[in-house]
Amino acid sequence: MRPSVCLLAIAVSCRQAPAPVSDAGAPLDGAKDAAIDVGSPRDAAESGGAPQTRGPCPSDMVHVAGTFCPYVGHRCVEWIDQKRDRCQRYAPPPLCEGRLTRLEYCIDRYEYPNQVGVLPAVMVSYTEALVACGDEGKRLCTEDEWTFACEGETRVPYPYGYERDKTACNIDRAHGFPNFEAFSEPKEVSKEVERLDQRVRSGSMPRCVSPFGVHDMTGNVDEWARNPAPDRDAGVDISSLKGGYFGPIRARCRPVTRSHNRWFRFYQVGFRCCRDVD
Repeated sequence: MRPSVCLLAIAVSCRQAPAPVSDAGAPLDGAKDAAIDVGSPRDAAESGGAPQTRGPCPSDMVHVAGTFCPYVGHRCVEWIDQKRDRCQRYAPPPLCEGRLTRLEYCIDRYEYPNQVGVLPAVMVSYTEALVACGDEGKRLCTEDEWTFACEGETRVPYPYGYERDKTACNIDRAHGFPNFEAFSEPKEVSKEVERLDQRVRSGSMPRCVSPFGVHDMTGNVDEWARNPAPDRDAGVDISSLKGGYFGPIRARCRPVTRSHNRWFRFYQVGFRCCRDVD
């Protein structure tokens, strides 16, 4: 029997899924029974059924292709909070080090469920994200794929350029401290997520778009990505978080959080999917 992924919003939708093929809060691995909160579902007429293929990628995905630099340095010239690595303005150009590589793949245009006008999913573990992406014939992005889709070949620190702008992406919002005990009580989880929630609907901030045309990559929700070099002895799992969420955190293209295991869930953790080109 294959596992079932149930997405709870205003209504409940359950579907059979195949086997599974950055800046978040403290680990809370006990909250295993919380449902995936995907916000309001898009009207079926608007979705138009299964996406149609345009070029090498489906129409709901963006084709990313170009030269990726493995190590990029940015020089901050105006700090907001240097201790927490929050920079207001960087000075171009970026410094590229390491061997350049060619990347080509498809990535979801929006955060899962990849629908404009819908709140992105939260309270999703890495393993659940694997199943959800696999159910659509996709996979989770690698860290490098996620980073490249965010910064483009110009290697900008923020998807929209060199200067931090909280009016461009959903970042730098004051937020309340989580009640961790509530996440261990199934009856309290939804109420606590609602209290802390400051997501915006996908595509509602039109300037929060990367050089490749991918939306909402920094801020809004943290996104799962695959760490290619996990080290269990050092406490580093295959599960990484990229992009940051709506709070006052780094919220740039390059940073990554590798301190959470694949079963971690939290009120601001979501994902988007990638796939190989046709």
